[in-house]
Amino acid sequence: MAASDFLQLNPAEAPRGGMSDWLAREIRRAVAEGLLPAGSRLPATRVLADELGVSRGVVTEAYRRLTEDGHVAGHGRAGTIVLSAPLARPTTAPDAPHAPGPPNTPLTPATPAAPATPDADAGVSGGSGVTGALGTPRAPGVPRTSGPPGTGMLFAVPPGTGVFDALRAAPARIDLSPGLPDLASFPRTAWLRAERTVLAGLVPADFGYGDPRGTPALRRAVARWLAVNRGIAADPDEVLIVAGTAQALGLLALVLRDEGVTRVALEDPSSLGIRQHLHNSGLESPPVPVDARGVRVDALRATGARVALLTPAHQFPTGVVLDGARRRELAAWARDGGLIIEDDYDAEHRYDRPPVPALRATLTEHVAYAGSVSKLLAPALRVGWLLAPRRYRDALVDAKRFADLGNAALPQLVLAQLMESGALERQLRFLRRRHRVRRDAMIAAIADSMPEAVVHGAAAGLHLMVTLPPGHDDTALAAAALERGVKVQPLSWHTQRPGRPGLVLGYAASTPTAAREGVAILGDLLSGPA
Repeated sequence: MAASDFLQLNPAEAPRGGMSDWLAREIRRAVAEGLLPAGSRLPATRVLADELGVSRGVVTEAYRRLTEDGHVAGHGRAGTIVLSAPLARPTTAPDAPHAPGPPNTPLTPATPAAPATPDADAGVSGGSGVTGALGTPRAPGVPRTSGPPGTGMLFAVPPGTGVFDALRAAPARIDLSPGLPDLASFPRTAWLRAERTVLAGLVPADFGYGDPRGTPALRRAVARWLAVNRGIAADPDEVLIVAGTAQALGLLALVLRDEGVTRVALEDPSSLGIRQHLHNSGLESPPVPVDARGVRVDALRATGARVALLTPAHQFPTGVVLDGARRRELAAWARDGGLIIEDDYDAEHRYDRPPVPALRATLTEHVAYAGSVSKLLAPALRVGWLLAPRRYRDALVDAKRFADLGNAALPQLVLAQLMESGALERQLRFLRRRHRVRRDAMIAAIADSMPEAVVHGAAAGLHLMVTLPPGHDDTALAAAALERGVKVQPLSWHTQRPGRPGLVLGYAASTPTAAREGVAILGDLLSGPA
C-alpha cells in the first residue's frame, strides 16, 4: 500500500469507502495540533494522490471539504493554503505510535572490528562530517594518529583519524561508498533562482552578524518541513541550525559532558564516523546489539548508560526499522531518565514501506533530534538542525555561539526559500524515483554476481548492507576491490562486537551501469579464495 511522508499518511488506515473523509479529517487534525500552521501549502492534488496511491478525485474532494469548512483556501498558482491558526499543542506527548514491522530479510550481525582510533575527521553515518573546534578531549588511553593513512594502508590497519578523507581521495573508477548522495543531481537552477530571490530582498543589515541559533527564516522553514515530513510539531524557537549532524553531535557532547555524562550507548553495528566523533569528544560508546526489530532495549538498560544515540527510522547500516513494541520499551527507558539522540540521517529516502514517525514526534522532552540536508542536497552545504529538550537549549545555543557565532546566513536564507517554495519537495520526489532505479539495479547485480550475499535494508536509504558467509575477510575484500578501482566499506569498520563479515554499499551516487560493474568485480573477488 502506498503511503506519503506528508503528515505520515497511510491510506491503509482509512475506512472502506471513506477515503476523502479520512484524508480531510487527518488534515484537520494536523492543523489543530500545529503540524500545519496558517500559511502552510498543501501538496498539489496530483502529487498527493500519486504518493497515496489513490485517485486524484479523492484528494480533490478532501480539499473541497476543507475549503468549505474554512481550513484552507485555493490561491491559484500558489496552491492550497492553510487558513486556520493551530490550537495550542499538548504539553505531554502520547505514547509512541506503532511502527511498521520488521523486514522480511533476516538480520545477521557484522564482523568484529579492531578498536578505532577516535578522532574528529570521520564521517557521520558513513559520510564526511567534521566535529569542529570545540576543545573536546580525546577518550582516555586513545593515541592520536599522525594523519590520514595512505591508500595502501587504508585497510591494512584499524581505521583511524582521516580514514574517510583518505578513502575519498583514493583513485577509483566506481565509488560505492555509503552516505554519498547523488551530487550530480544537485538542483543548481533552483538554487540559483532562490539565491536571486533572496538577494533581491535583502537590506544592508542582513549582511551583519546574526542570531547564533540560525536565521528566523530557516528555523521557520525547518519547523514546517519537520511537521509535514516527519510528524514533529516544533516552534521555530526550538530549532538550532548547525553545521551538519557532525556539529550537532559535538555540541551535544560538550553539554552532556558538563552534566557528568561519560558514556553514550551506540547501536551495534553503527556508523564508524559517529563512534569516532563520540570518542573524540571524550565519550565512551558501549555497544547495544540490533536485531530484526531494532535496538534491543533490554541490552541498552544493561549498559547503565543514561544517553543512547540511535537511528530508529532507518538503522545504519542494517536498514532495520525500530518496531512498535521496541518503541514503547524505549519510551519507558527514556521516561525513566534516559536521553535519546535521534540521528534522522536519511529518513526522507524511502521506497517500499510506509513512513516511520520520528521518535521526537512523541517524546519531545526525551529526544535530541538531529537532521540535515547532507543526504538530500549535498554535504558541502554544511547545514543541519538540532531540536533538543528544553533543559539543554540554552547551553547548546551558548556552545554554538562560542563555536562559530552561527552558520553562514546566506546559504540558510537560500535553503529556506527552497523549502518554502516547494522546490525541495520536488527535488525529493525526483531523487526517490532516481534512487529506486539505482537501488534495483544494485540488488539485481548482487543476485547475479554475489549469490551467497544476503541483502539488508533495501526499503529505504542510500545504501545496502550485505552479509557474507563466515570465513570471508571483508577488509581484505574491500582492499582488493580498491585495487580493481571500486570503493566499498567493510562492515567490520562499523561494528564493535564479533559477527558476520559483509559490506556497506552506497548506490545513490552511481549509475546503474557503474553499480552493476562494481558488483560484478566484487563477485569476481568473492569467487576466489575466501
